[in-house]
Amino acid sequence: MKKILMFAVLALVAPLNYAEGNAAKGKDLTATCLACHGEVGNSPASSFPNIAGQNAQYLLKQLLEIQSGAREVLTMTGILDNLSESDLSDIAAYYESQPRNQGAAKEDLVELGESIYRAGIARKNIAACTACHSPTGNGNGPAAFPALAGQWPEYTVAQLKNFQSGVRHNDGESQMMRSTAMDMNEKEMTAVASYLYGLK
Repeated sequence: MKKILMFAVLALVAPLNYAEGNAAKGKDLTATCLACHGEVGNSPASSFPNIAGQNAQYLLKQLLEIQSGAREVLTMTGILDNLSESDLSDIAAYYESQPRNQGAAKEDLVELGESIYRAGIARKNIAACTACHSPTGNGNGPAAFPALAGQWPEYTVAQLKNFQSGVRHNDGESQMMRSTAMDMNEKEMTAVASYLYGLK
C-alpha cells in the first residue's frame, strides 16, 4: 500500500523546468534520427522506440541524459554530441507534434495487460501504471513521465527488463521503474506491453 501511495504522489510532482522548443527548427535537426526512428518518429523496427507524439519534456530529459552518459544507449553514441540543449529541446518539440503510432494488442493478452496497467499487481505490491502514465497512456508531460500508448511491445519489454536488471537506472532517486519492474515476470511484462501497444 505504501508503494502505491508513493506512486500516486510522484504523479503529482512539480513540473520540470525545461525550455519549450521550436518544432519547426527541430524538424531540420532530425536527419540523423530517420534511420532508426522513421520520418516522423514512428520507428520501422521494434528495437527502436516510437517517439512521435511523445511528451517533449520526457524526450528532452532522455536526450540530455543520453548526451551526458547518464543513460547509456549504444546506438546513439556520439549522435547528440554537437547539439545544444536548445537544439535538443527543438527536436523534442518536433517529435511531440507528430501523430503517434497506433498498434493492436494481442487478444489473448488484453485481460492480463489491462489489469496490470489499470490496477497493478496487488500480491506483488506493484502499483497501477496509470498513476504516472495516465489512464489513456499519454503520460504526464510536465512531470516528464512518458506516453506509452502505441509503443512497440518489444521495446517496452526490453526497457522493463533493463530497469529490472539495473542496466537502465535513470528513473530518479525514487527508483520507481526499477521498483515496479523488480518483481514482474516475463508473462506480465509481455501482457502489459501488448496492451499498451493497442491503447488509444
